[in-house]
Amino acid sequence: MNNYGFKQGKLPVLYAIAFTSASGIFSHFRFTFPLVSRCRSFRTHSVGNCGNISEVNHALYMFDQICRRRPSPRVIEFHELLSSVVKLKEYSVAISLFRDMRCLGIPVDDYILNIVINSYCFSGRTDCALSILGWFFKLGHAPDEYAFTPLIRGLFREDRIAEAQVLFKKIVRERLCKLSVVFYGTVVNGLCKNGNTAPALELIKAMEKSGVPASTNILNMVIHSLCRDGIVDAAFKIFDGMPMKGVSPDCFTYSSMILGLCNFNRWEEVKRMLKEMICCKIYPNVVTFTTLVDVICKKGLLDLAEDVLHIMRGKGVDPNVVSYSALMYGYCLQRRMDEAEKVFDSMVCRNISPNANSYNILIHGYCIAKNIKEAMRVFNEMLHNNLKPHIVTYNVLLKGLFHTHNISAALKLLDDLRNAGMKPNFYTYCDMLHGLCQYGYVEQALEMLHALEHNGACLHIAHYNIVMNGLCKAKKLSIALSVFNNLHCRGLEPDVVTYTILMKGCCQQGLLEEAKSVLSNMKQAKVLPNHITYNTLIRGMMQHDKYDDAIAVFEEMHAKGFSLDSSTVSLLLSRRTFHATLVRIVQKFGPITLGQNFGVKKKTQLMRK
Repeated sequence: MNNYGFKQGKLPVLYAIAFTSASGIFSHFRFTFPLVSRCRSFRTHSVGNCGNISEVNHALYMFDQICRRRPSPRVIEFHELLSSVVKLKEYSVAISLFRDMRCLGIPVDDYILNIVINSYCFSGRTDCALSILGWFFKLGHAPDEYAFTPLIRGLFREDRIAEAQVLFKKIVRERLCKLSVVFYGTVVNGLCKNGNTAPALELIKAMEKSGVPASTNILNMVIHSLCRDGIVDAAFKIFDGMPMKGVSPDCFTYSSMILGLCNFNRWEEVKRMLKEMICCKIYPNVVTFTTLVDVICKKGLLDLAEDVLHIMRGKGVDPNVVSYSALMYGYCLQRRMDEAEKVFDSMVCRNISPNANSYNILIHGYCIAKNIKEAMRVFNEMLHNNLKPHIVTYNVLLKGLFHTHNISAALKLLDDLRNAGMKPNFYTYCDMLHGLCQYGYVEQALEMLHALEHNGACLHIAHYNIVMNGLCKAKKLSIALSVFNNLHCRGLEPDVVTYTILMKGCCQQGLLEEAKSVLSNMKQAKVLPNHITYNTLIRGMMQHDKYDDAIAVFEEMHAKGFSLDSSTVSLLLSRRTFHATLVRIVQKFGPITLGQNFGVKKKTQLMRK
């Protein structure tokens, strides 16, 4: 183990694959991707500067013309062409052109390989990008930081945190490329965005020891991550230490600190930070003010938020759509829909175009206020203004329609969603199934579940739990058991919620032995019961006067570190024989630990009795 704390060892499998020859991969591409010169023909563009391309068709036409040229074109023309395609964010086109170059026998160099690696990573195909590393060694070159930086970024973006760290350690240990501040910043950014702030801090220390000074940008990443996670005092240590590192805080630094302070209601320090910014001639920008407005609105301090917007305009900083949307959200949370509408209208009056999120906020507000008619009006206005609703918009409306018992309208909206080319997500199915079950349409929910299975929809155990819970509440335990028994055939494993639902269903019908069997089966399946499971079983036993069995379950629950919740204790208080049962429990286990939601008055009443 060296100074960085990295273990010496063999290349990881993924990295080893990356350094193998890619010739086998591209031999497959010869058959699946036809050549540009054979399949693409564009006659509307003239050949010109390859670095000045504004659309894909022009790029494809230019590539076709360059490939036909004799003598062979210079490699710099392909550099410019592929760079232009990447600037258009047409990454799949850049990859396809590279494949065509290989099939046509056009030589490639490091610059082109770096472009291809970058394109694969931005396309979410980092494994393919890793395979391109083999081409560097075929050319007799070593990959540089321009190859490794997008690879690290791509792995983090795909949530492959461990693999990103392994690759980074390999690069550092074997000095595979220059370790610049940009390279370190990519790793720090990836760690912070995935909640790994502590390793990011350690990395900054290692970076500084190696002679690479931390930049404002890198320290901002860590400060923002700490403030977002509520560790404001640790963020202050880094903030206060910036001058000693020869680094000056900027507007983003102060904005992050203000966000963290606002979350903990440290308003005096917020004022101090704002004054300090102005003294340092770092004037709050729209991001700083919007951060303040957003946090203040979530705290319910809407008058203060209005004042901030007024100050913002007075300082010559124009609020943007995010600023107004944050204020609208605050009013919607308090169901003050008239004020929310006024904010929306004022945005339009100031020539700020509301975006899809602005409409979503209003729709959500009206749904919370159970005013589905106005929610649908805003939705239709959104469509009229050519703004494409998100799947979130549809999910909010579905929940609102079920909440107001508009079942047929909810089912129609689901059809409209699909007709609009939107794909229902996890929450869409949860909202639909829960809405049907909650309002007495359990059979329809079951039919929908079977239809989704038949259509190959990606279903989660949570969807089955919702339907099983609805069936148990409707006293259709046998059908719920049938659904449960078919879970394995669907490739799904029951979780603690699944077993608890079944247990509750058995208890409701007085099938206490079956309920105890569910607990046993749960343990055999290595699914650990939680406090809800135990309390459910105890309540079921008490409701059928099985106090000895209830005490046995309580003994097991107590040994696991769980306590009685407020519902269980309330039931205990309501039973005539509760005092005898309570005495036995206290004698055996000492004073009862009550659930958090159990009121002080009831606790006193229980202990007094």
